[in-house]
Amino acid sequence: MSLFDLLILAVGLSMDAMAVAICKGLSVQKLKPRHALITGLYFGGFQAGMPVIGYFLGRQFSAYIESVDHWIAFVLLALIGANMIKESFGDAEECNCSFCPRAMLPMAVATSIDALAVGVTFAFLNVSIVPAVSFIGIITFTLSAVG
Repeated sequence: MSLFDLLILAVGLSMDAMAVAICKGLSVQKLKPRHALITGLYFGGFQAGMPVIGYFLGRQFSAYIESVDHWIAFVLLALIGANMIKESFGDAEECNCSFCPRAMLPMAVATSIDALAVGVTFAFLNVSIVPAVSFIGIITFTLSAVG
């Protein structure tokens, strides 16, 4: 995987985290530099950590997953889509302007689930994991902190 491919992948992975970071920044009355740092660390850390988990899971279970990987992706995307449709008919959510772990952790996990799947793909493609996840983490940290 070339550096350009990795850059495009890292930017693509970080877009949802950046969008959430922008919304989080808009939810506070007075934005402080520590808010940007906290947001960047959570999102960048999880975007870097999830591919590592996916990589090792992919290495362990690649023989079992290869034959049904497309069905797993289909079911996961269908569940996510169904949940989004269900939530669209629900009541509006409250604005939470806290930067505590209880508020940031679910958002960081939710925005980095796609990175878990990328980690599984890295295992199948034999990508060097440490430079790849470092690059993804740095790009996501930067874009989330700016957002």
